[in-house]
Amino acid sequence: MKETLKNMFYIGAGAAFLTKEKLEELKNDLIEKGNVTQEEGKQLLEEMFKKSEEAKDQIEQKIQDAVTDQLRKQNVATADDIAELKSQVEELKAMLERISAEE
Repeated sequence: MKETLKNMFYIGAGAAFLTKEKLEELKNDLIEKGNVTQEEGKQLLEEMFKKSEEAKDQIEQKIQDAVTDQLRKQNVATADDIAELKSQVEELKAMLERISAEE
């Protein structure tokens, strides 16, 4: 029964967005209904919270990758691109000042 409950939880699309409080409520419900012991509930809660955090991290990474990919496709300059251009402009200014000083 415990494995079935865990599997159902992991499969649920909303698992990634469950808060710690919601997970705690779920654990307490399972304990009250006698589906798991207090210790099993604690372990289950830790596992569910860990999986929830991992799922959030994966979703965030996929979103970041998709945004980066779209920006690349749109040929939008990144912060690194802009920083590189600023550096080049500063170098050119310094060169012009040196040339002007020599004349």
